[in-house]
Amino acid sequence: MSSQPAGKETFVSHLKPGDRVTSYFLVRQKQLEPFRDQTKGEFLTLLLADRTGQVLARVWENALAIAELIAVGDVVKVAGDVEAYQGRTQFIVHRLRRAADGEVNLADFRPATARDIEQMQAELQAAVARVSDPHLAALLRYFYDDSDFVAQIAQAPAARRLHHAYVGGWLEHLTQVLSLAETVLALHPEINADLLRTGALLLSAGKLRELTWARDIDYTDSGRLLGHVVLADEEVSRALATMPDFPAGLALRVRHILVSYRGRYEWGAPRQPMTLEAIALHHIDNLNTQISRFRDVLSARRDPSQAWTSYDRLLGRYLYAGDEEPAGTEEADPDDELAR
Repeated sequence: MSSQPAGKETFVSHLKPGDRVTSYFLVRQKQLEPFRDQTKGEFLTLLLADRTGQVLARVWENALAIAELIAVGDVVKVAGDVEAYQGRTQFIVHRLRRAADGEVNLADFRPATARDIEQMQAELQAAVARVSDPHLAALLRYFYDDSDFVAQIAQAPAARRLHHAYVGGWLEHLTQVLSLAETVLALHPEINADLLRTGALLLSAGKLRELTWARDIDYTDSGRLLGHVVLADEEVSRALATMPDFPAGLALRVRHILVSYRGRYEWGAPRQPMTLEAIALHHIDNLNTQISRFRDVLSARRDPSQAWTSYDRLLGRYLYAGDEEPAGTEEADPDDELAR
């Protein structure tokens, strides 16, 4: 009888200076660097990760030999000491080896959505069913009647690092975008509802080809070389080629939403939005992306008691969390009848 791999007990979020730790981590980055005294050779810098975060690690001895034994994407078992250096936590590795196949549970190394997958899948299928235009509905069914396609959506992250960067992140982001779209449609009935919903739903066609998430989240070759915007247009164009009765003008409007929804050329949009549906999807998607990004940075700040986060390079700013106690955390007055 084969035994199940034991779950790891020590996570990145548990690490504190002064700890001596033996645990498993995913190698996210590795780099050999010269000592200041170059006669001493090189040391190895690693970025180790699990589903709770990542930590910088150093290997001072036998760096070259260890670097040749491991690759980015490997899960390794490490033993070492946690220390504070220049205001940040780092792991000094004394021993390290690759984990054997079946030795670990990969779920320990991949962050995942906290929302219910089945509920979000139901929301997604409900959005597909709301599209009444027969041509757009047929185009959506081409993708969403494919069980493999739907299964991948349940697992895919939305991005490598920026937002919703976890298993199920794309499904979470997409259902949020669709929910925001309904609010916009209620305020602006002049927008073609079927086109807006279809545009949002078809973004999945490129996203699933852009990323891989078997261990760590990374780009596929086509994701790096082309990006999900181009890949989505490619997939949708392939689907449209099987539908000779699909109106040419409607096909053009759908494809325009896909290639312009990023909004700006520097954000990867081949074209800027030129229709109501395209500009609506651009701002809906960007709104949800930015709020989620702020949420993640605020929740990940090193010291939750501090009002400010550390400087975020991608956002180019510090974020303010406030210094007031969250609502509902105040201590109850023992003489207050309502508190009993």
